[in-house]
Amino acid sequence: MKKESQVIFDRNVVEFVTVAAEFCKFMEQAEGAKRSAFIDTSLKILPLLYLKTSMLPECKTIGDEAPETFVTEETYEILRMNLAAILAEKDDYMDVFVSDMKYSDQPITKFISEDLADIYQDIKDFIFVFQLGLNETMNDSLAICQENFRLHWGQKLVNTLRALHDAKYAQGEDDDDCDCEENI
Repeated sequence: MKKESQVIFDRNVVEFVTVAAEFCKFMEQAEGAKRSAFIDTSLKILPLLYLKTSMLPECKTIGDEAPETFVTEETYEILRMNLAAILAEKDDYMDVFVSDMKYSDQPITKFISEDLADIYQDIKDFIFVFQLGLNETMNDSLAICQENFRLHWGQKLVNTLRALHDAKYAQGEDDDDCDCEENI
């Protein structure tokens, strides 16, 4: 066995695979969930996913071909629509970390459901290949997932976490006066 493929058996990789599989399962079973429960669980699993990804050992591709992907456009869109239905009016948020923002004087509107579907797509493709059990493709899938984390979904995860925090804890205009007077 090549030394490069040994990284897939590292404890941090095993822990990442476990959290990644739980994240995918949570996203796949979210349909019909109550918004408050969905947001609560998301606020717990997303930081854990970020932590476990950041603890992965450095991994480089060793194969000549890219591993196959699992998530189709249809699967992606169904998941995105399910999440959008759960989040409803809490789905959109203003993003200031979009590279296009430097060319615009208007905030960019993003959607939690779309960001979560993007994260899911990369993670599910990784999990799918990892479950095949072929060392070289497992290694390459891990390397691709790490690279995509650095370039794409890591920032989306952090931005989404901020938006979910706001959806849970920010008081709306209607809520400003509700309990304040009772507690005085």
